[in-house]
Amino acid sequence: MKKLNVFVAMGGYSSEYEISMNSGTVVCGALDSEKYRVFPIHILEKGWEYAPSEGEKIPVDKADFSVTVEGEKHKPDVIFNCIHGTPGEDGYLQAYWKLLGIPQTSCEYYPAALSFNKRDTLSVLKQFGVECANSYYVNKGTEYDVEEIVKKVGLPCFVKPNRSGSSFGISKVKEMNDMDAAIEKAFEEDTEVLIETGLNGMEVQVGVYRHDGEVIALPPTEIVSKNEFFDYEAKYLGASEEITPARISEKETRMLQTQAIKIYRLLNMKGITRSDFILVKGKPYFIELNSNPGLSTESIVPQQVREAGLTLKEFFSVLIDEALNLGV
Repeated sequence: MKKLNVFVAMGGYSSEYEISMNSGTVVCGALDSEKYRVFPIHILEKGWEYAPSEGEKIPVDKADFSVTVEGEKHKPDVIFNCIHGTPGEDGYLQAYWKLLGIPQTSCEYYPAALSFNKRDTLSVLKQFGVECANSYYVNKGTEYDVEEIVKKVGLPCFVKPNRSGSSFGISKVKEMNDMDAAIEKAFEEDTEVLIETGLNGMEVQVGVYRHDGEVIALPPTEIVSKNEFFDYEAKYLGASEEITPARISEKETRMLQTQAIKIYRLLNMKGITRSDFILVKGKPYFIELNSNPGLSTESIVPQQVREAGLTLKEFFSVLIDEALNLGV
């Protein structure tokens, strides 16, 4: 059987590029070497390169997303998209690959752009009855009234960049006097800011994917942060406890999984996503959806995959098969 060429795209142009590189490295190591010929592709602002474990890096031909190795041109049969943030999670690369006719493992360009924009995602989902925290929007260069913000969302509240991930630029604000500094911090990541009520409950995250036409929710993970919230340090530097499966009832588990599947379908997702919720007195409040969640060994989704009884090799093969079956 001829091996499929799998180009694993990693990196990106945002603050999340190092996290993406970790995800891509894990994917490359876990893919079935008997089925796939794996090409690690680094997509960075300084350039796009095929980066084999041995030998020199080789530029990617952007005309057809190919690489030429020792005089032989190689094109991808499928792309495994591991980029967090721009340009691989916000629709830009998805549109480019769509034009080239190359299947890829994440959602299409419009659902990617929509889900990457937290404010737009909330606006859509609220129309379908999905419970969300109260929110307030601020754009860079426009005036805002701190008292008006607090009147709308209360204290404590969370100030977030609208289009960013991995908790970059997020602050938990407890006092009105801290609001301006938090908004400026968020503006360092994006020109649009989302401010939300700080809900008091359990943070739970649910991975969802599609297999043979069925949308499947993975076992939920409970997040217990040692910090004020699940910030960068808690996510990536060990300042949190991630408990899979979450310590909740079977009823609450089913409710969260059902809601995560509903959101996956409403936003026209494909591939693997992760939806984040705050469970308040048994009711799930949607926080955000990641269309390209972290896939490093200890990331949330791989924990859930193992709890579901799958190996990463098996799971990544499912994602590739689904990308090929659904086409571009």
